[in-house]
Amino acid sequence: MVKISDFQTKDVVNVANGKKLGNIGDIDINLATGQIESIIILGTGKVFGLFGRADETIIPWNHIVKVGTDVILVRLHEDEQ
Repeated sequence: MVKISDFQTKDVVNVANGKKLGNIGDIDINLATGQIESIIILGTGKVFGLFGRADETIIPWNHIVKVGTDVILVRLHEDEQ
C-alpha cells in the first residue's frame, strides 16, 4: 500500500523520451470505485510563481508503466505532453 504523500515525492519520467515531467501535484480518484483515474503534474510557476502556473499535464492511470521506489515511469507521446 502506498500513501498519497509518498506518491507525491516521486519524480515522474516519460519512458518514451527519458524526459523528467516533474512531480505529482494532484491525483484524480473515482469516488465510486476508489481507484485512481489519473495523476496530475503541475506546470512550473511563471515568474517565481507570482502569475499563476503553466499548463498541467494529466496522465491517465493506464499510461503508468511502473511505480518504483524513487520514480514513476509513464509512457506519453510528444503530442500528449
